[in-house]
Amino acid sequence: MTGILKLSMAMVVVGGLMGVVATEESVQAETLTIGAAPSLKPVFNEILPMFEREYGATVRVLYGPSQSLRREIEQGAPIDVFLPAAVEELEKLQKKGLTLNGGLQVYAKTSLVLVMSATSLATSVSFRDVLPNRATRIAVGDPGTSALGQITARALTKLNPTYKNHYHLLHAQHSEDIVNVLHRGEADMGIVYRVDAINNGQVRIIDENPAGSYVPVHFGVAVVWTCGNASLSVAEKFFDFIMSPRIQKLLLKYGFDSVPSNGSPVQLTNVKNEQ
Repeated sequence: MTGILKLSMAMVVVGGLMGVVATEESVQAETLTIGAAPSLKPVFNEILPMFEREYGATVRVLYGPSQSLRREIEQGAPIDVFLPAAVEELEKLQKKGLTLNGGLQVYAKTSLVLVMSATSLATSVSFRDVLPNRATRIAVGDPGTSALGQITARALTKLNPTYKNHYHLLHAQHSEDIVNVLHRGEADMGIVYRVDAINNGQVRIIDENPAGSYVPVHFGVAVVWTCGNASLSVAEKFFDFIMSPRIQKLLLKYGFDSVPSNGSPVQLTNVKNEQ
């Protein structure tokens, strides 16, 4: 009888261990790693818990400058889904065959705005008034490290091809850094994405889209080649989730502009082994 009892207890212990292993494997299979632009922090704070509850997934987010994240993905960083601050970063990956079948999708857009610190007593001015004034320090994204910097450079070039020689520019990594520079008084104005200015109480918008220099900013999403096989299913679900009408409405709530959607489902195929 004692032997039977010991055997039963041993089976319970083994069964419990197997259950733990199975649970860990299940959780691992439903873990999603996202590389995202800092602009998405406010809306992600609301929608990611929704996704985790509804799909039983665990989401890990790596925020950073879009160019830096794109280069890390090219080098094999373990990221499943990439949401940069400019769709051009996804297009670079796609041209190299580093996105999964189905490619990328634009899910939102925004524009550039001129901002100053919310506590500044300076008089509001326009892009055309402030930019040629060498006495005015303007914080902008670094085109060498950020998508914001590249887009800002294109807009300023359209406004004045020789802007580098006439504007007093200070480079920062991304919108959050620009806001911090303004808050510390190290710059008088800054150029950021409209969605970042709306979601940050430390700055106020003083001008939008200088005439003749409008450059659209499209936010895109793609599942990238570094996505693990176990994460493909949940990656596909997140792709459809971000494009769903209810999430599109929440994006509007956080200051993004909407984009048309064809509503087509995305079929994903892991291409890592095909390259």
